[in-house]
Amino acid sequence: MWPLIKLLPAKTNLKFVAFAKIAGAMSIIGVIGSLLLAALPFEPPCGGLNCGIDFKGGTVLEFSTPEPVDLGLVRRTLAGKGLGDVQVQEFGSPTSAVVRFENPEGATPDATLAAVRADLTRALGEVTFQRGDSIGAKVSGELFRAGLMALGLAIVLMLVYIWFRFELQFGLGAVVGLFHDVILTLGLIALLDLEFSLTSIAAILTIIGYSMNDTVVVFDRLRENLRKYKRMPLGDVIDLSINETLSRTIITGLTAILALTGLAVFGGPTLFAFSIIMIFGIIIGTYSSIYVAAPVLLLWGVKRGDEDAEPIRPAGARP
Repeated sequence: MWPLIKLLPAKTNLKFVAFAKIAGAMSIIGVIGSLLLAALPFEPPCGGLNCGIDFKGGTVLEFSTPEPVDLGLVRRTLAGKGLGDVQVQEFGSPTSAVVRFENPEGATPDATLAAVRADLTRALGEVTFQRGDSIGAKVSGELFRAGLMALGLAIVLMLVYIWFRFELQFGLGAVVGLFHDVILTLGLIALLDLEFSLTSIAAILTIIGYSMNDTVVVFDRLRENLRKYKRMPLGDVIDLSINETLSRTIITGLTAILALTGLAVFGGPTLFAFSIIMIFGIIIGTYSSIYVAAPVLLLWGVKRGDEDAEPIRPAGARP
């Protein structure tokens, strides 16, 4: 019984392709629902997403104290002041911190900044303020567009990488899986009303990398088996390849999820949203490698050695 890894079967024979249609229908429903949650209402800059200061604009205040800054006290002091989701983090040393907050409607940035400085001085005592800058709508809009461009560029580069390493069909399957993961993750952010910021963009980019790594492992084994079993039906080869890499996928995913769970529980409010997004992304990335990227190959077919690709035909269709 110990180590617990012995409980995992050495070889599995699960029929993943048999449930590909059901999984595909669920994925389509999930993607459509996620798009609606993330896009509605069609209002700039983030639609249905809960935009953070990075994309909506706000104020950044840097300060220091003689003693290490009590970040929890800073959050409690500024809570309930109409400043939105206040972000507080250590900056450079324990005696320095930076606070990001939204400007309340109807109040000027200068007046809000003066009020926050007064609140912090009353709560912390001696405070030295180094910097207080306002992030305007123009800058935040540029950051939002840059974040979306980063996501799009990452997906395109992944397509090129898989195309060169395998075939175009493999690349299309991988990109469909990446779009699936990104859209569902945006849907989760909108559903749970998590803050959408540059940290969220970083989490999604990390999810793209993880999902692609998992997909490449499955595709690499699939390519080997296609050369080895030239007469085996494509669906059976896909099932065989996924089963052969399943233990590796489970162990890698669980290890990452355990680490991120600890980060979500003990990392505080600043890292909670990031951890939740990452945990969801790892789960959905593993799912897409099995039930999105690989089954997509059934639609286009793949080459076996020097043979042309043979797509799967529906039952009863004429050759």
